Amino acid sequence: VQLQAFGGGLVQAGGSLRLSCAASGRTFSGTSRGWFRQAPGKERDFVAAISRTGGTTTYRDSVKGRFTISRDNAKNTVYLQMTSLKPEDTAVYYCAAGPSGLSRDARDFNSWGQGTQVTVSS
Repeated sequence: VQLQAFGGGLVQAGGSLRLSCAASGRTFSGTSRGWFRQAPGKERDFVAAISRTGGTTTYRDSVKGRFTISRDNAKNTVYLQMTSLKPEDTAVYYCAAGPSGLSRDARDFNSWGQGTQVTVSS
């Protein structure tokens, strides 16, 4: 499966962005999806994940209540709605295809998109 993330950009603190991740090739609605991010000089961190049906989600603590992950299996697309953005949310955001079960561990995700830059100015 090939993944392509888009929707990043420059936004002021307190603003919103919606990231999208479109899948092509061998697409599997039976796999979970996740969003990760990597800031300069830092490791890639888990942000959010959603189960194959979309019925279960999980978030890192720092984005709970601000970010919402969702998916549309008919469109093979996963979304990350980000609100109340903070400068510390600045990073390259990556989407990934994961296991059949929900996971927060990047090692469980086997297909990665190219990343989209999100920059939040103060």
